[in-house]
Amino acid sequence: MLARAMGAVLLGVDAIPVTVEVDLSNGLPGFTVVGLPDATVQEARDRVRGAIVHSGHEYPMCRITANLAPSDLRKQGAGLDLVLALAILVANGKASTKGLESRLFCGELGLSGDVRPVRGALQAAEAAAAAGLREVVCPADNATEAALAGLPVFGVSTLREALAVVSGREPPPTVADVGALLSAPPQACFDIAQIRDQDRAKRVLEVAATGGHNVLFSGPPGSGKTLLARALPGILPPLSLPEALEVTRIHSAVGLLFQGESLIRTRPFRAPHHGVSAAGMVGGGSSWTRPGEVTLAHRGVLMMDEFPEFPRSVLEALRQPLEDGVVTITRARQTTTYPARFMLVAAMNPCPCGHRGTERPCRCPPRTLEIYRQRVSGPLLDRIDIHVSVGRVDASELLTEVDGSRSAEVRRRVEAGRAAGAERRRPWNATCNAEIPARWLLRVCALDEGSGAVLTRAANRYRLSARSVHRVLRVARTIADLDGREHVSREDVLEAITYRLAEREERS
Repeated sequence: MLARAMGAVLLGVDAIPVTVEVDLSNGLPGFTVVGLPDATVQEARDRVRGAIVHSGHEYPMCRITANLAPSDLRKQGAGLDLVLALAILVANGKASTKGLESRLFCGELGLSGDVRPVRGALQAAEAAAAAGLREVVCPADNATEAALAGLPVFGVSTLREALAVVSGREPPPTVADVGALLSAPPQACFDIAQIRDQDRAKRVLEVAATGGHNVLFSGPPGSGKTLLARALPGILPPLSLPEALEVTRIHSAVGLLFQGESLIRTRPFRAPHHGVSAAGMVGGGSSWTRPGEVTLAHRGVLMMDEFPEFPRSVLEALRQPLEDGVVTITRARQTTTYPARFMLVAAMNPCPCGHRGTERPCRCPPRTLEIYRQRVSGPLLDRIDIHVSVGRVDASELLTEVDGSRSAEVRRRVEAGRAAGAERRRPWNATCNAEIPARWLLRVCALDEGSGAVLTRAANRYRLSARSVHRVLRVARTIADLDGREHVSREDVLEAITYRLAEREERS
């Protein structure tokens, strides 16, 4: 007898529907899986056998052939266990084939018949909706996550429960309460008020959060560069529902959702060690590609402390995601594109010893200093919107009570600044000024004669590249939005230029 059901496998951070066909025929007992399965899918034969037997059903002693279509797509992961077991049981007459129609099944099986959670349940449900299916059957631990796709979801804990659903004895479907998920209190972040002094750096952080700009902090050790970066997620606006779904899809695909978590509400903050590889940073792999840190930081913050200590290959690999907001990884059998729209916050010392420009003497030889600076290339620095020098904090400041704007207050100003330009950015579906296409910048950042002349003189004097000029325009537009001005003024352009030239002053 032949049974046909629908499953799904992950390809990158997306799910691809897979048609599972199971045929029971006469011949020597055996279980063959065809359709380009990987080792994990091949091992499903033993998990399925044990789950069927320990669920109280007879395992068919005949030739079992399972075909996974499309046959040219590499199938990986344990998410096909449940659909394979159900198709075998239906083909063996334990339930009607109608119970498999218009449904997508995903789940990993234990030998006892338990249905275990899988990666990418949300993507599987989205794939089911795109394929015109009406319902999803998945592990109970993934039910709320899968229900975010909008389809009725039946969460099951055992193979017996899944067979009961196929037989028509369905439990009530799970429906996601999106409002309750969105209203859940966000995770506590480091408060910017805990950072003493550094008013200019805090102003830069507020501008960067409003416009989604990349920032490079340069200063001696202990000046607060790392704390400034860790305070950034707390002043960013909360994730909107579309953004939260994007982030959830990514973290679900790599198995980073916490137990019981169905929708990520806080912006990601990733801080990889400077020993990370290029594949770990931008994604990759030999047999199958995995998202890297830049994708895990999508819609959030990527913190790179000790910026020049990262391998040159890692730093140069950042060029495409910083410019395009995506990472494209090509292998012999597949090309995968991952989202990578993040804010980069980098921190570095002014020299290897860290004392250049401070009251303590710098003992770095000129050649050592030159090598240290050359570790970060000009084209990469060109893609960082704001460069700012951070000085040491006086000891007297550390012994005083906290006095300054807290993250909640700064966040309100950031949200107001983003809202001020929302209508202006709507044609390009941009959430912040950093995402405005370069070709439309002059329409959004119209300059009067005075501000245009200032920018022209600065570009000619400091030989700014076209990319640098565009980034100055974006930052100036953000400053105007943050201060409640409809038009970009001369003062906005001057402030944006000073942020751009800080790195040149540090190097002089």
